[in-house]
Amino acid sequence: MAVLALDTSAAVTVAVTDDDGGRLAARASDERRRHAESLAPLITEVLAEAGLDRTDLTAVVGGTGPAPFTGLRVGLVTARTLALSLGIEVLGVPSLDALAVQAVADLGLNPGDEVLAASDARRKEVYWARYGVIAHEGPHGVPVVGTLAGPDVGKPADVAAAQLTAPPEDGARLVVVGEGAALYPDHLPIAEDAPLVPDATVLARVALARRAAGVDLPTEPLYLRRPDVQEPAGAKRVVPAAGGAP
Repeated sequence: MAVLALDTSAAVTVAVTDDDGGRLAARASDERRRHAESLAPLITEVLAEAGLDRTDLTAVVGGTGPAPFTGLRVGLVTARTLALSLGIEVLGVPSLDALAVQAVADLGLNPGDEVLAASDARRKEVYWARYGVIAHEGPHGVPVVGTLAGPDVGKPADVAAAQLTAPPEDGARLVVVGEGAALYPDHLPIAEDAPLVPDATVLARVALARRAAGVDLPTEPLYLRRPDVQEPAGAKRVVPAAGGAP
């Protein structure tokens, strides 16, 4: 029937595909601080464009990050809640995985080439992961990548020093993609025409291909660090000085 995919690791992206990954409708919003307000209307819009009702869905796919706490939580809670209410599967795919797969298709990469995908982690840091291209076109026509390093979070200069000084062997290409690279081009030289944020359609296709291959697709979020906002610690107990009042 149909699969709904959504990602809130950066921009809000939503897509509906058929069970083979063919795109039926897609929407995106660049409201980085209003994920909760943007997501529900986009879901309604893609279902309407595709001529579908929520009961026509057979699975929901959620991007699992890595990403800052609040935005990522909105997407995954929505995906899980919707799937639970409909009694259908919920499938998780790391958002950087989808970005790397998209780069293979967009940039014409070949087996042996590598992708360094970076997204904005704020605090002048990036979330990143490095991938090796296994197949330009695998099952269901989806490129296959394998994780070589990461995911992790770090300063752009540190990521560049660790990852860009060790190019692939045999003359293979190493390309840098993602808006994390676009923010820090002096350290992470982004490839021309590189994808910047995950595409929900690609997220759905990766999930379908991996499910068909029997890969586990957990929806646990990849936060990689503590949330920016934390509960204050409890009040410290004051111990009176010797000889003072009890």
